[in-house]
Amino acid sequence: MTAVDDQTAARTLRFPPGFRWGAATAAYQIEGGAREDGRTPSIWDTFSRTPGRVRNGDTGDIATDHLHRMPEDVALMAELGLTDYRFSVSWPRVQPTGRGPAVQRGLDFYRRLTDRLLEAGIRPAVTLYHWDLPQELEDAGGWPERDTAQRFADYARLVAEALGDRIPLWTTLNEPWCSAFLGYASGVHAPGRTDPAAALRAAHHLNLGHGLAVGVLRGTLPEAAQVSLTLNLAAVRGRTESAADREAVRRIDALANRIFLDPVFHGRYPQDLRDDTAAVTDWSFVHDGDLAEIARPIDALGINYYTPTVVAAADPVHRPAPEGPSPWPGAEQAVRFLPAAGPRTAMGWPVDPDGLTELLARLHRELPRTPLLITENGAAYDDYADPSGAVHDPERVSYLVDHLSAVHRAIGAGIDVRGYFVWSLLDNFEWAYGYGKRFGIVHVDFASQRRTPKDSARWYAALIAANRGRADAAGRTPLRGPAGAADLTPERRRGQQVR
Repeated sequence: MTAVDDQTAARTLRFPPGFRWGAATAAYQIEGGAREDGRTPSIWDTFSRTPGRVRNGDTGDIATDHLHRMPEDVALMAELGLTDYRFSVSWPRVQPTGRGPAVQRGLDFYRRLTDRLLEAGIRPAVTLYHWDLPQELEDAGGWPERDTAQRFADYARLVAEALGDRIPLWTTLNEPWCSAFLGYASGVHAPGRTDPAAALRAAHHLNLGHGLAVGVLRGTLPEAAQVSLTLNLAAVRGRTESAADREAVRRIDALANRIFLDPVFHGRYPQDLRDDTAAVTDWSFVHDGDLAEIARPIDALGINYYTPTVVAAADPVHRPAPEGPSPWPGAEQAVRFLPAAGPRTAMGWPVDPDGLTELLARLHRELPRTPLLITENGAAYDDYADPSGAVHDPERVSYLVDHLSAVHRAIGAGIDVRGYFVWSLLDNFEWAYGYGKRFGIVHVDFASQRRTPKDSARWYAALIAANRGRADAAGRTPLRGPAGAADLTPERRRGQQVR
């Protein structure tokens, strides 16, 4: 797509009134202040300090210094015209040991951030957990231990009591698949463990922690507040339509998608998932009453999408040697992962916006009464500030055009998508990649902390401006669907999930 076409898209893509125009970040990736306000180490502090775990030995100790530059960052959001901002709370900043009372100095930062956002006419959307488990809880066993789910519910109560009167949208967990399977199976994310059985226990206890937190939030937040969950669901495709490749798709769909969707929305774990992983675990960690807790109704589902997943059946004779511990318990010997076609980002991820439409269509079929939000979508490219100080990122602009066009098509097909949060507002600490990958629409010079909006930020601002007249002046339209879509009333939200 040419630059002229990109600008035409910014002027002509029209979304429903009240559509949420946002950007997203995560606490450990941007805040810095690792030892301020009584904050103690999280699993990512420990992991990033372990030699060989993070590229170049980078840590989030300073990150983008958002803890001190928050007013500047909110002003940037306002300049771009954002209606919503999705941020996460640092658990060890608020509750350093994962137990006991909150540290008010830690909560005060999020109070100031929330107040500053509201003053700027930007709705805050909070994520309670974006991977920064207090290290003391990991030392006690972490997410594979049942007690961690209850600790998470207690922490959710502390944050809700402090901020519940000002934040309209709450997300319990961000990408529990990554927490469970990258953290405890493959070990490429914190805490870096490689135990497939522990990963499956962690997945269940993350689900349980979500359900317990939903119960706490319902009992603590104002009636109008809404509760969600964010999943990095996979658009899983087979290399061919053969029975063997379809079986590979089924296995990965169970481990990537249905391990979360089925308990949250249907109160069960898929039997095929249990069968596939029977040699890894007996699932005795699922106790009576757990699934009822997990299936507490939520108001919206957040979707993080970057690239599709292509699989094929493993060759039973010529299996390649594994490159390392697998994040796919029970599927290691049965499935091969293949590169998708198309251009690639700096992460090596194929660019395929059709996968987003495909995923949204599936969710609409399976969960027709659940509003959807794109809570993360974006791309890393090797952009830089030129001698004039400008940052030109035409590849990212085209990426955003294509993916927002995919969302636009989905809405046109009657799919209830109510918002889009670009990942990310700022270049930041990109987990195991350190500072080597830039996802931001705002460039950050990490030496000086200078912020420079990239061309993609200007394009996004133009698209928002073209659509803002269709929203209310303050950008505070509630999560309502297009005409004819079912709304979630408080009575229904607190009642039984529709099966």
